[in-house]
Amino acid sequence: MAKMQFFYDYMCPYCKTGYDYLKGQIVNHPEIEVDWRPIESHPEPEDYSPHTNLVCQSYYIARELCADMDDFHDAMFRAILVDGQDVEKPEVLCDVLKDIVDATKFRNILDSKKYAKQVAANNDLAEDNGVWFVPAFRMNGKKLDAKGGVGIKAKELRDFLKG
Repeated sequence: MAKMQFFYDYMCPYCKTGYDYLKGQIVNHPEIEVDWRPIESHPEPEDYSPHTNLVCQSYYIARELCADMDDFHDAMFRAILVDGQDVEKPEVLCDVLKDIVDATKFRNILDSKKYAKQVAANNDLAEDNGVWFVPAFRMNGKKLDAKGGVGIKAKELRDFLKG
């Protein structure tokens, strides 16, 4: 089975589009396992908000709590890109995810910073792999990167998935 890394940031509208393309096309490729790599495109101390470090950590928490990950991704993209929620506040994340995960368990894990190092590792891995724009995909030594201010096209992803 091929493993494909998908680097993305929930505050990036092009990542939402890339996610939608991936969601629609990956079903045709059962031979590919997606290695989800949420990253923070503009980590602190950059003066760019919202900072999505807690959102990225939330991905791993939701997975640990056996959440429906499609619902999770949709909720995170919607909270940031549509509703403009302040996702730098843990209580906002708990509210956004209240119908997807147990809010108390979620908050306890988030407060423990259990996945903070994983998010930092994702950011480092993205940089090591030459990811400068997201969404970005890596598989079998090949890469598909977004173009700044453009993102990716559905056909580009379809061709990439075919190998």
